[in-house]
Amino acid sequence: MADAAPAPKDPATIRREDYRPPAWFIPEVELDFQLDLERTVVRSKLDVRRSKSAKADEPLVLQGDDISPTSVKVDGEARTDWTLVEGDLVLPLNGASHSVEIEVELDPSTNTQLMGLYASNDMLCTQCEAEGFRRITFAPDRPDVLSRYQVRMEADKAKFPVLLCNGDKVAEGDGENGRHWVQWNDPWPKPSYLFALVAGDLVANNDSFTTRSGKPVELNIWVRDGDLDRTGHAMKALKDSMRWDEETYGREYDLGLFNIVAVSDFNMGAMENKGLNIFNSRYILADPEVATDADFDGIEGVVAHEYFHNWSGNRVTCRDWFQLSLKEGFTVYRDQSFSADMGSAALKRIEDVRILRAAQFPEDAGPLAHPIRPESYQEISNFYTATIYNKGAEVIRMMNTLMGAESFRKGTDLYFDRHDGEAATCEDFVTAMEDGGEIDLKQFRNWYETPGTPRVTANLSHDPQTGTATVHLSQKIAQNGEKPKSSELVIPLKTALLDPETGAHQGEQLLLLDQTEKSFVLEGYRDHPVLSINRGFSAPIILESSQTAEQLAFLSAHDDDPFARFEAVQRLMTGYLTAKVLGTPVDRDIILHAVAKILGDKEIDPAFLAELLVLPSEAFLGDQMVEVDPQAIHDEREKLRGKIAVQFEKQFRKLYKSCWPGEFSLDAEARANRKLRNVTLGYLAASYTDDAAELAFEQYREADNMTAMQGALAVLSHLEAEERTIAFDDFYAKFKSNPLVLDKWFSLQAMSLRPDTVKRIDSLSRHPDFTLSNPNRVRALYGAFTGNQVRFHDLSGKGYQMIADMVIALDKQNPQTAARFIPQLGRWRRYERERSELMRLALEKIAAQPELSKDVSEQVHKSLA
Repeated sequence: MADAAPAPKDPATIRREDYRPPAWFIPEVELDFQLDLERTVVRSKLDVRRSKSAKADEPLVLQGDDISPTSVKVDGEARTDWTLVEGDLVLPLNGASHSVEIEVELDPSTNTQLMGLYASNDMLCTQCEAEGFRRITFAPDRPDVLSRYQVRMEADKAKFPVLLCNGDKVAEGDGENGRHWVQWNDPWPKPSYLFALVAGDLVANNDSFTTRSGKPVELNIWVRDGDLDRTGHAMKALKDSMRWDEETYGREYDLGLFNIVAVSDFNMGAMENKGLNIFNSRYILADPEVATDADFDGIEGVVAHEYFHNWSGNRVTCRDWFQLSLKEGFTVYRDQSFSADMGSAALKRIEDVRILRAAQFPEDAGPLAHPIRPESYQEISNFYTATIYNKGAEVIRMMNTLMGAESFRKGTDLYFDRHDGEAATCEDFVTAMEDGGEIDLKQFRNWYETPGTPRVTANLSHDPQTGTATVHLSQKIAQNGEKPKSSELVIPLKTALLDPETGAHQGEQLLLLDQTEKSFVLEGYRDHPVLSINRGFSAPIILESSQTAEQLAFLSAHDDDPFARFEAVQRLMTGYLTAKVLGTPVDRDIILHAVAKILGDKEIDPAFLAELLVLPSEAFLGDQMVEVDPQAIHDEREKLRGKIAVQFEKQFRKLYKSCWPGEFSLDAEARANRKLRNVTLGYLAASYTDDAAELAFEQYREADNMTAMQGALAVLSHLEAEERTIAFDDFYAKFKSNPLVLDKWFSLQAMSLRPDTVKRIDSLSRHPDFTLSNPNRVRALYGAFTGNQVRFHDLSGKGYQMIADMVIALDKQNPQTAARFIPQLGRWRRYERERSELMRLALEKIAAQPELSKDVSEQVHKSLA
């Protein structure tokens, strides 16, 4: 028998070009789990078949991570000629097929990585994507090996009365000594990353759904006792998702049972394991008392996302991890479309673009930039990025724009039918869209291999003699991260030319920019029109234009495309604020006139009005500048916010009073009122009015829902007022036993603009309710703090050092969560000299630590390179 696994070598770079098909396939897997918190025995039986392309003497290599076999058998006979090579089990085998049995012992209670099989508050659960299954047992842990699973689970019935796994329950019974067992069978072949099990003391919200072909499906959302009454919204979202996927994509659910389990310790938002979705509890549990409107939206979107994976991810999975956007980008697009259909399409589009600009655009502009189909990686968990998910979704959206809805549906139908039960590639998807939609997407494929955000210059000229208007377009890609193979993308730009008097237009047109430079001549314009371009954000680009502030103000008042109108306001304010930071003279009155017109629009929806009134974020403003000075940006933004607040205090006060939503409801009108009320409360606090703290405290005291309560606390968090201390102490006392609401208590303080925030973060890190072992709590405190631009970037450098120290400590427990904080320091080259140096020193402190995880090491060294 082999010695213990040697220490891991330096992380090797894995390259897409090196992909080779598996040497062995595993059509059938049998697993037996003897479950316990501290000692779990896993027995696996693998039906292994040599690939026709494999060499006759090629051994069986099964991936393992921090595990050792207690026994290995081949065709029933014990074997001792196996070895462990960098954690993987290597077993010499002759012949074409064998039965391989392996036994492994695990201690789930010590698995702080939350990958593989781990304990969470006396419950056992798994997370196997991307490479967690190899921490459970030895297996070909790669997505292109698909197997049918039969699983037997046995455990103490008192400790673990509920035993769940993928597929359908086929048998159960009681054993000896108070134990019980359940047998599960999943008839659909799946890769190991989709395996899941849960064992615990749980209760279920039980419901059902009848598919369009008449097949009944049992639905269960499993939670801890006491949380059951907070699962209704998630169940509704699940049923709505199932119905929508049938109607929109023709996809029907394929098992008789669908289980969801809420887990409090989870690295991700949720996981789409076949028939057994495991969720971070924050994306399941909600009622008005503990969840904001944004929380309700998040639950709806994430439940839909994981359910949609049943087809775009499970039935058709990805061949290798370089194809991750094949399932994630496509599924994000599907969940975005679902949420748009369930609510306001205009508001959803603004939200999606805001997230893209906040998370993905900075990624594209920094040292970690990569295409949506990367060429290489060291640790795959580092590529669960906004580029893969959000930019990937934008690429799918552009396909829909180019093809039209009917052809797009034909393409997706062909993709699902052609690759059902297979491990596919991004190329397979695009080819199916071409064949099904009868379109040539050869050049469009450049989006899959091009990092960076395209910059499109758009200008409009007019010839009054011929009555023609010419749209002049050009594109370029910033050179960051991996170098693009092509500089010419296909960029679809929805465009309209508005009459300068009425705001009317002759109809929206789709302009395809597929060259470095291209011009489009449009006829029938007596007067010089106003250009409205990239309407609906039809392409994920940075738009550069010579449009004047007056033209942007005109669009902000007249454009009939909601996103374009929102964008005009944002560009108007962004132009003013960046100019002020740079010391360029600029007219503020035009912004005040634009706000006056927006406030005077009696037809505008309150929720959309709230969006138009929100200033560009400090992070976004920094992204527009060659050198970022967070303090200067903050100061100028606050000055403009204060001026708007003072100028329109009476209107804001009137709106605030008129937006009392009455009895709580999730309907559009009530949600809109709550949203606008919180925005106007923020402006009233910025207007230096004497009663700001009193107004916010009154809203807090009278609130019957978390949206109003959190909105009030967000305002109070920045103030030097007695009401602030009273409200936060009261909030803690009310909700200290609810972990998800307590996360809000930490976050609100971490986002405070008060000068003592860095000191407060340090104090909160030692609070009895803070722990590094729970990713939600870490994100609540430190994640929120890194989003607080002016305090995280405090010139003392204490914020940077705080994050560096946290990453070093957390890397020893949970490398995946720790690595998520590196990008916040990794853009150090963008900042003014003094801050840049402090950020670099913080990164170097992390890099100097011995035995860094692959997750953190890859991110840090790429950031410093």
